[in-house]
Amino acid sequence: MKPFKDCKKQFSFLILVLLVMVPIVFSCAQTAEELNAKISQKNSDIEKLEQEIKKYQTELDDLGKQKNSLNVSIKQLDLTRKKLIADISVTENKIEKTNFKIQELSLDIGSKEDLIIKDKDAIKLGIKQTNESELNNFTQVILSENNFTDVWNDIENISTIRETVREKIVELKEIKSDLEDTRQETTDARNELVSLKNKLADQKKIVDQNTAEKKKLLAQTKNSEISYQKLLKDKLAKKEAFEKELNDFEAQLKYILDPSTLPGSGVLSWPLDYVYITQKFGVTSASKRLYVSGSHNGVDFRASVGTPLKSMSDGVVAGIGNTDVQCPGVSFGKFVLLKYDNGLASTYGHLSLIKVKTGDRVTRGQIVGYTGNTGYSTAPHLHISVYAKDAVNLKTLPSKSCPGKTLTQPISAVNAYLDPLFYLPKTGIAGFKQ
Repeated sequence: MKPFKDCKKQFSFLILVLLVMVPIVFSCAQTAEELNAKISQKNSDIEKLEQEIKKYQTELDDLGKQKNSLNVSIKQLDLTRKKLIADISVTENKIEKTNFKIQELSLDIGSKEDLIIKDKDAIKLGIKQTNESELNNFTQVILSENNFTDVWNDIENISTIRETVREKIVELKEIKSDLEDTRQETTDARNELVSLKNKLADQKKIVDQNTAEKKKLLAQTKNSEISYQKLLKDKLAKKEAFEKELNDFEAQLKYILDPSTLPGSGVLSWPLDYVYITQKFGVTSASKRLYVSGSHNGVDFRASVGTPLKSMSDGVVAGIGNTDVQCPGVSFGKFVLLKYDNGLASTYGHLSLIKVKTGDRVTRGQIVGYTGNTGYSTAPHLHISVYAKDAVNLKTLPSKSCPGKTLTQPISAVNAYLDPLFYLPKTGIAGFKQ
């Protein structure tokens, strides 16, 4: 009976080996708890900052309702700066939070890898023990004068080892599956970290632009309200003169619009995470007052400076530019022209920062820039025009409103302008203004 007594000892040892992974889980628990606490603190900090940002935005909205003056403009720039700095703090906190998350996931990966090693070792040992037992001469043992009770007990122990091995194999598969999920989660977190760091760099550039804009305004007006009002008057006159030039030029362009080449409604996604429409397409009560043609050729969205702007569909960047370089304050300012695979095209105007270049391939939801207040804009917002894809292109237009200057921007035949709201989602949008 010695072989079976040895088997009993080996069985007891094996069960001990199969359970040794338990302390490993708890050995990292304290560190994981500390990281989790730090993540929770970051979430709390982010929430407080977001409340602060909402407060700044409310103040900016209230200022936007006041009569345009130098004092109001300076306050808007100062509040915008405070909001942008708070945005930067949110991004920095998200970066730290993501770093803590990656550390937490790394601990989890290490723990799972240790468990896998222990399970593999236990399975190998179990298989080895059962194989050795099966090689014994059971016939000789059964014919011996030993107690049959011991024999059957030992056989039952071998059966238990096999069942434990089977359970460990199932557990090993589950741990491996969890490990793959955790590794993917880690990859996603690292990608998010790269995205956040890029966003942080962009936000810092926009803050610098805000500072430069304030200095320029004070230099132009010499801190005088009279000078500021004269600046506004000159800017409006140039804008109206250029708008008339552009309308006359586009009205002469010939384009036959084939409705069969256009997609159905709702094919585009919203360009902003939060949507609030301030000016619709076509003839509206405001368009008769604001535009020489009496009609608005796009849709305006409320958007504070530095709001991420997304592509509405898959497509190609057909052009980028900044009309303020040639003739400040008369047109789109910084713009992006996108041509989509679905037969549509769009211009995003008044941006603060452009994140793509001509010829880039873009996907739906990809950030292509940040909203701003460049070009002719009485307040920060996003303007979007939508066209039949083959009807719009970047063209250079000599400008009488800015003598000796030429403007390069998206230009299309008048009948190729389309209503963006027909192609955008219809319902379920927070802040949507009918």
